[in-house]
Amino acid sequence: MIVVVNTIKVKKGHGEEVAQRFQNSKGVELTPGFIRMEVLFTEDLEEHDELKVCTHWADKPSFESWVNSDSFRQAHAKREGSPGGQSQSQSQGQHPQSGGQEQQVQHSSQGQAHQASPQGESVMLGSKMTIHNVLVSRTPNEQ
Repeated sequence: MIVVVNTIKVKKGHGEEVAQRFQNSKGVELTPGFIRMEVLFTEDLEEHDELKVCTHWADKPSFESWVNSDSFRQAHAKREGSPGGQSQSQSQGQHPQSGGQEQQVQHSSQGQAHQASPQGESVMLGSKMTIHNVLVSRTPNEQ
């Protein structure tokens, strides 16, 4: 199992409104290998709010299948007519691989977070995606 964490920095005071956009999924839950998604919110940071969008997958190929799907492209596409001309954000990030190696890849930030304020100014400050291999997982019912 892997957990993909997209850490999103948002202008102070806008974290909860951006988090609401994740209430209505765009088909990720229908992707084979998808296990669950959690959106974590931290507002006590001095300079910005922060969201961590954590998706759990059976394996890395399942996640890659989602990222390469039409559903993903539609969920993360530019919102036509939106204030501020929001678009799909491309950034480069380091993704930890097994054995301590890192691989440079291109990825899209979560499009749902590209939200503008009423003045047409984007509240999105940046994002970084990391992929984690789950080595230990426990639930209350396990002995």
